[in-house]
Amino acid sequence: MWDIDYTLLRGGGVTTRAWKAAFTEVTGVEWRDTPNFGGRTDTDICTEVFASHGVTDCTPERFFARYVEVVHEIRHEFAEQGALMPGVRAVLARLADDPGVVQTLVTGNVPQVAAVKLAAFGLGGEFDAEVGGYGTDHAVRAVLVRRCLERAQVKYAESFHPVVIGDTVHDVTAALANGAVAVAVATGRTAAAELAAAGAHVVLPDLADTDVAVRALTRQKATSG
Repeated sequence: MWDIDYTLLRGGGVTTRAWKAAFTEVTGVEWRDTPNFGGRTDTDICTEVFASHGVTDCTPERFFARYVEVVHEIRHEFAEQGALMPGVRAVLARLADDPGVVQTLVTGNVPQVAAVKLAAFGLGGEFDAEVGGYGTDHAVRAVLVRRCLERAQVKYAESFHPVVIGDTVHDVTAALANGAVAVAVATGRTAAAELAAAGAHVVLPDLADTDVAVRALTRQKATSG
């Protein structure tokens, strides 16, 4: 279960700009306060933004519809201003060759925006996006992990040993709340020591060492045989 932002890639601030533009368009309220986006769901962020700006006459659904449109309009900026995180492409490819692994997404992004971000860097085919957990599923990230696992079990009619990989404490705690292995990467704004203190089973500086990363991500599968 892959997080996207600062785990797989960095978007160069494109979605933040899209948030601001869409918010002002649909509410008529000037953007004043930028929240901390790291590790949070879009539903959770939307609730905070509406409250901090005193918005009571707009629904999240209406906002997200315009937000997705704006992201599509400026999607070329992801590749221009963002980048893949170190080692990502090689790790995804190695895992895709393992028939015992299903790769999917657990991300705070709404599904359409998640797809745009991945496509900007030629990613997407490695993931079964249908069983992913997304920011429109629930405000609480732990619920996204649970929904993802439930969808995977229904689709594949088998049980899984879930592994969550992300760069924030929110990713770690969401994994632990669902009995999943938490693999943290210190490629975002959270220090390795903080990720370890939150309970991550493994903390990596990044994914540049393909062998080390793949071993960390498949260790429970290998142990359970």
